[in-house]
Amino acid sequence: MRIILKFVYGLLFCFSIFLLEINISAFAAEYYPQVVQGQLRLATFDVDATPLVGSSLTYDPMINSWDLGLRAKGIVILGAGEPIVMCSVDWIGIANDSQDEFKRIMAEAAGTVPSRVVVHAIHQHDAPTSDFGAENMLKAAGLSTLAFEGSYARDLIQRLGQAIRKSIITAVPLTHIGTGQAEVYKVASNRRILSADGKVKYTRTSATKDSVIRAAPEGLIDPMVSLISFWNQDKPLAVLSYYASHPQSYYRTGISNPDFPGIARFMRQLAVPDALHIHFNGAGGNLTVGKYNDGAKENRLILAERLADGMKRAWNNTQREPISAASVNWSTEAVALKPAYGIENLEASMKTQTPVFLSNNLSKLVWLKRLQAGRKLDISLLSIGKARILHLPGEPFVEYQLAAKLERPDLFVAVAGYGDYGVGYIGNAIAYSQGGYETGQASGVTAEAEAILMKAIHQLLSEKSK
Repeated sequence: MRIILKFVYGLLFCFSIFLLEINISAFAAEYYPQVVQGQLRLATFDVDATPLVGSSLTYDPMINSWDLGLRAKGIVILGAGEPIVMCSVDWIGIANDSQDEFKRIMAEAAGTVPSRVVVHAIHQHDAPTSDFGAENMLKAAGLSTLAFEGSYARDLIQRLGQAIRKSIITAVPLTHIGTGQAEVYKVASNRRILSADGKVKYTRTSATKDSVIRAAPEGLIDPMVSLISFWNQDKPLAVLSYYASHPQSYYRTGISNPDFPGIARFMRQLAVPDALHIHFNGAGGNLTVGKYNDGAKENRLILAERLADGMKRAWNNTQREPISAASVNWSTEAVALKPAYGIENLEASMKTQTPVFLSNNLSKLVWLKRLQAGRKLDISLLSIGKARILHLPGEPFVEYQLAAKLERPDLFVAVAGYGDYGVGYIGNAIAYSQGGYETGQASGVTAEAEAILMKAIHQLLSEKSK
């Protein structure tokens, strides 16, 4: 009798699994009815990324939030192979294991693979940081997790997954791409001011109070803001803006805020309300607003208005072209950058370092351990029509952005920096012999990074990537 009952129960169990699979398939078909290969569609998502009062921002406990909160915004491109997800977050950085988890959940939600997902931070400083590997390392050492406490980040990841699933239900046809650029006046300046011997004499911080340092020439920057817009015929769906500079006017307030790029983005959202406006920081590792900002709080609005003005003129300069699924391509190059000397010593000194030092440097140790385990960093490129969007890790110097644009002057190249934040600053080769803050302890890599990174950029932007 028991044998018969076991057999019957087994049949019922198998039948229930069969029904469950049918229900899941039916649910998926109902949930993603628009995904048809060869028919481009676009989904957009926008999620609140403002942590709760009492949480730890990167450098200080959060005591309040600003009128404008922090956002996580992005797009999903459907119908050109596996979906492509691009997301920008108003945080200082998302590194290592956190990058993995953001990408994993977002990929699952979009029905794609993590290698076709990019997550970038804009790098505002009164904002959170996230590195689950650093959090685990601090826990294992019996230390406070400080800014790396990951409860809110995990909550945001889940909400991003939910938002992506919902957005795909209402995805709309994607028929055209738009490209436009314009010069931004009196915002970015190079932070590394060299003396006659070619060494760094001054570092022009985001808020530079010394009038002599502010008076120095603007230096090497990329003055252009680049806009790439997505359209359904004549209706704009999303506008992605790219501008290279550190994005803070003043900080260490304990009040989370998106600083002047977030204000500029909001201004443009009001001006073009039908499209979701998403901003990406370019390769701005060695750029700040220090020439035009002495730290006066009134300058936040001034800088925002100048950036918004550039965005407006780039929008007015936009040229549209029809696109098809065949004109969309996603490609990646995995790189293993050379680690800077001394990162391994961080583990032994964790208990004696300040919270600010750990917030700035512990992710480099996590990255080193991942590198030693064979993990590489992905450099990726979205090709769509004549537009190319290059995605870089860390805080890359503007020289990489300018070189990428020179690589393909026949195309419209935009660059997003601040992807995987684990490596810190990535200088060009000569910068490591010039001294300065960025290529000292703040950089997790060596001068060899330039050759490795430029090889990957060349490969991605070559004709084979189309």
